[in-house]
Amino acid sequence: MPVAQAAANRFAAISDLTVIENASLAAYTRFGIGGPAALLCDTDSETAFIAALHLAETLALPRVVIGGGTNLVVSDAGFDSLVLRFTGRRISLDGKLLRVGAGAVLQDVVDHSIGLGLKGLQTMTGIPGFLGAAIYGNAGAYGHSIQEIITEVRFTNGAQIDVFTNKQCRFQYRESIFKSRKEWIILSATLRFEPGDSGELRRTADEIRAIRDAKYPPSMRCAGSIFKNLLVADLPAGVRAEIPSKLIREGKVPSAWFLEQVGGKGIRRGNIQVADYHANLIYNDGGGTAADLVAVIQELKQRVQNRFGFELEEEVQYVGFDYAVTPE
Repeated sequence: MPVAQAAANRFAAISDLTVIENASLAAYTRFGIGGPAALLCDTDSETAFIAALHLAETLALPRVVIGGGTNLVVSDAGFDSLVLRFTGRRISLDGKLLRVGAGAVLQDVVDHSIGLGLKGLQTMTGIPGFLGAAIYGNAGAYGHSIQEIITEVRFTNGAQIDVFTNKQCRFQYRESIFKSRKEWIILSATLRFEPGDSGELRRTADEIRAIRDAKYPPSMRCAGSIFKNLLVADLPAGVRAEIPSKLIREGKVPSAWFLEQVGGKGIRRGNIQVADYHANLIYNDGGGTAADLVAVIQELKQRVQNRFGFELEEEVQYVGFDYAVTPE
């Protein structure tokens, strides 16, 4: 359902809401890929954001909510309706707690907590994107995930604001309840930390950042890892027997290992490239298209399916597709 001009005017009337018609979504994704949104509404105001959500519901407009665009694959055709973006990023300290807006850049939250001598986020340095998206996908690195420090999550469906405890968020590996209930949009979260030495935390973070930047250079147009790692217990017995024991950490095995076994490194289609040093890294080498990106992802999945008999699951989310990829 296209956004009519009358509807666009009603969104433009909401105070503190920036409204852009035919906005290129490539500018809002780390891949730098994607066609236009019929209407993009952007705000750092909770009040304006909730008003926009409510109006979209009233008008029965299809809509999608995005964050920093790190894990988004947007179709070349774009999204012929409403895209909402919340950038509220306030951070406030309450003892060992930080209350943080969902639109805060995760790296800013990491740096802020380290500066205050709060331990808990230092291993997530270098992970791009917004805090809300990190909670949505239960982001993590180096044996830790964000669920470990979540106390509460505030969210809205446009009609009311609710608060969930950590348990109610139903966190699992790279999962949360918000992935299955996309109408629930995260507004803010309360994070609980342990006291730590700021200098030591900074050294840990800097070491991790150096490793991450070597693998995923900040200028690289990519989503980091494309596929989730695998829980060994969920794999067929025959597959488990093939996995070198040294690769298994905390019950998981890197999806990159399976991709390497099927010749995934270096695959290229158009300007979309699988890194020749990491089979779970796909990047836009300049001028890449979503069609080529999806084709490469599907080829990698098919190769693993053919060889090992199971299907890899993407970390990325899809927007604007009407065929058999998992839509946002």
